[in-house]
Amino acid sequence: MNDASDIFTFASEDGLLAYRDTGAGRPLVLLHGGYLDHTMWDDQVPVLARHHRVIAPDARGHGASANASRPFRQTDDLAALLRHLGVGPAVLAGVSMGATIAVDTALVHPDLVRALVISGGGTSAPELHDPWARDVQAAQARALAAGDIEGWIDGSALWAAGPHRTLDDIDPAVVRRLREMARRTITKHTAAEPDHHRPVPDTATRAKEITVPVLAVNGALDTPDLAAIAERIATTVPDGRITTIEGAAHMPTMEQPDAYNRILEDFLRTVYAEER
Repeated sequence: MNDASDIFTFASEDGLLAYRDTGAGRPLVLLHGGYLDHTMWDDQVPVLARHHRVIAPDARGHGASANASRPFRQTDDLAALLRHLGVGPAVLAGVSMGATIAVDTALVHPDLVRALVISGGGTSAPELHDPWARDVQAAQARALAAGDIEGWIDGSALWAAGPHRTLDDIDPAVVRRLREMARRTITKHTAAEPDHHRPVPDTATRAKEITVPVLAVNGALDTPDLAAIAERIATTVPDGRITTIEGAAHMPTMEQPDAYNRILEDFLRTVYAEER
């Protein structure tokens, strides 16, 4: 459960950005997926904060963070927050959009990154070839164009099911949390609002520049297009590892939190053991 006493705001150059900050020790930054917020990590924060300082921001335009009024890059927002807190280098763990922010930061602000843990993505504008993924993406676009917010939220939740299941196969509490997060974020925006986000270019080809350890942790039931992005990055870097969590698709942190937490804690121990 989220503790309001751990929630803070940072005055960026373009509005307030919210983040959760708790625990003590080496810094660990948890980066949420698109149209979600820091509460997707509620099953991780209490466990990981026992031995680490855990920072879980709401990306700009998500959760409690301000919308953009001018062009921005998510990696620059994260870098500004970490420098404001005097934190780094930190381990960055991200899912989907959060994985992309983590990879971008390793490329653009390498001094702030000790290692990466990425799930279900890691580069901007992924190419989708899986017919299921293309159908879900198209259905969401149609719903948004029609002003059907609930239809868009329905489509957003489907990514957690993946191509091999339906939402009925997922814990209803997980589906409810996903829908609540998506609703909080999508209703912050209007159809006429410009997209000010500017992606970092060529991250797929530049991934070989990443020198820190990278762990790809994918759900076994995720669409292969998204899982493959994280795996390609892990196989491109000098120190990359790949593991899979059974019984989960695009949100292994929420569907199988105990398994994800064990994998992440084992990786953290390995990363810091190398410093001795």
